[in-house]
Amino acid sequence: MARQTSHVIVEKVDSGPKKPARPRDPVASGERDAAHNRMASHNYFLLEKFEAGVALRGTEVKSIRQGKANLKDSYGLIKDGEAFLLNLHIGPYSHGNLANHDETRTRKLLLHRGEVQKLLQKTQIKGHTLIPTRLYFRNGRVKCELAVAKGKQDWDKRETEKRREGDREARAAVNASKHRMGR
Repeated sequence: MARQTSHVIVEKVDSGPKKPARPRDPVASGERDAAHNRMASHNYFLLEKFEAGVALRGTEVKSIRQGKANLKDSYGLIKDGEAFLLNLHIGPYSHGNLANHDETRTRKLLLHRGEVQKLLQKTQIKGHTLIPTRLYFRNGRVKCELAVAKGKQDWDKRETEKRREGDREARAAVNASKHRMGR
C-alpha cells in the first residue's frame, strides 16, 4: 500500500531575468597581490621563500583590501623565538574612527616553531636578512611571502641589468625572425 504524503512539491517558477552577481574584488579574492615589493629583487639576491600569516587588526585588513599597503622599507626580524615584521606601512582605513591603527607598527608573523628556527639559522649568516616580497590574501586571510635575502653590491646590480638587457634583445631578435618567416 502506497504512503500518503501530506505536502506537495511545487517547482519554483522563474520570476524573470536575475541580476548578475557583482564581481568580487580581485585583491580580496586572492587573484591579485595586495602589495608587491619590486625593489627586493633589485637590491637583494632572494635565496629562499616562506609563507607566513600576519597578525593584524580589523582596520588594517580593510586598508589592505583597499590597496593601501607598502612593503618598500619593511624587513623581518626574529626575536625571542618569534618573528616580526617591521616598517610595513599600511595606510589608515578611510572609514575608520579613533580606533584606526598605527600605520607602521610592528606586526607579528605567524609561523610554525620549526620554520622560525630555520629562519633564525639562515639569518644568522653574515649578510643575510628577511625581506617581505609580497602581501596577498588566501582564503580570506592576509599572508606575507618572506624571502631570505643577501644584499647586492652595485656591480651585482649592473651585472644583473646587463644580463636582463641581453635576454630582452635575444627575445626581440627571435620574435623578429619568426615574424619575418611568417610573412
